[in-house]
Amino acid sequence: MDGESLFLSKEDFEEGRVLLINKEVGWTSFDVVKKTKNLIKSRFKIKKIKVGHAGTLDPLATGLLIICTGKLTKEISKIQDQVKTYTGEVTLGATTPSFDLETDVDQNFDTTKITRNHIKEVAKKFIGQIEQRPPAYSAIKINGERLYKKARRGESIEIKKRTITISSFIIQEINIPTFTFSIECSKGTYIRSVANDFGKLMNNGGYLSRLCRTKIGNYSINNAITITEFENQLKS
Repeated sequence: MDGESLFLSKEDFEEGRVLLINKEVGWTSFDVVKKTKNLIKSRFKIKKIKVGHAGTLDPLATGLLIICTGKLTKEISKIQDQVKTYTGEVTLGATTPSFDLETDVDQNFDTTKITRNHIKEVAKKFIGQIEQRPPAYSAIKINGERLYKKARRGESIEIKKRTITISSFIIQEINIPTFTFSIECSKGTYIRSVANDFGKLMNNGGYLSRLCRTKIGNYSINNAITITEFENQLKS
């Protein structure tokens, strides 16, 4: 489903539809799933409908969130496995515990010696198969509990590195201490960790200050609608 098509029958949603939602800042992926499910249930006066998402987006991130309904929830893992594309901004000269703006800056660094060429050279080191440690503030479960819950309590947890693949990492605009980028990567890649690791490789600090997911496989944000637009179309 996209901005040009709408499936109005209960049977359509139960048989299964892929909904492309342009998630806004502040919404969790679970929020979007819950809202979508409630809207469908309310519109068609049904008690149950399967709804799930194909790849988490952090609350501060925007962009493409794929929602599957009905029988197509079985396809979620296949969609999750596809290559993802993001655009965003990294801020150098500081770090945060969450690797983004969810938490306050905990350390500052001098950026006066950072050069445009250095940024471009460091970006090349991320291309290919690399080892990455997910953020402590993440939805990964350890012993049945989300890591971010442990992190918010101040608990220190050892997080194992994961192998991920970055096929493209393009630096777009540089305005030190920030730069914008586009990145194409495999399932399981944490862009917040890319930002933090980028700072480390520059003997500096770095955190993710903006993120938008633009593609998952062949699914594009260009065909996505906001949850408000979805709600309005259901009512029409």
